[in-house]
Amino acid sequence: MTTLDRELSLLLLVDVQERINSVMADQAHVSRLEVLLAAAEAMSIPVVTTEQYPKGLGPTLATLRTVTRTPALEKDTFSCARDARILAAILDSGRSQIVVTGIESHVCVLQTVLDLRDHEVSVHIPHDAVNSRRPEDKLWALNRMAAAGATITSTESVLFEWLGRCDTAEFKTISKMLKNIPV
Repeated sequence: MTTLDRELSLLLLVDVQERINSVMADQAHVSRLEVLLAAAEAMSIPVVTTEQYPKGLGPTLATLRTVTRTPALEKDTFSCARDARILAAILDSGRSQIVVTGIESHVCVLQTVLDLRDHEVSVHIPHDAVNSRRPEDKLWALNRMAAAGATITSTESVLFEWLGRCDTAEFKTISKMLKNIPV
């Protein structure tokens, strides 16, 4: 295992859409996703955003759409890695560390992580930036992803690993963003 490097990282935002997000057990993940997206944009870390059947589940949350410049890629597969366009966007980025966030932990996030592990990339999941309707589904999904070789981490860990040091303007900017994350 290795720490995250912003030059090697890509942020994957999986299916955080209006209708499905509204039924998540806890909404604290949204503010963490906003900070992760803003930090990725500030540090020029590529972002890939996906939407599962947006006609039925709605678009990506408006608060997240305003943070990222990347348009969402529509999919009908549960795993992002089983959609050729999305897999190409991830692998063709040249990034070997994929930070996977989104919903639902035990469906689309889990299947994506398992499939990405088959592509021999390093997969990192901030436990507080994924969600499921039922907390126990999230817990078991995280356990399964860890058993498959993914690194379970936290939003703050991801951010500080991307930063790497505290004597920069980026550190001051990101530190201010962290104040928006609920404890």
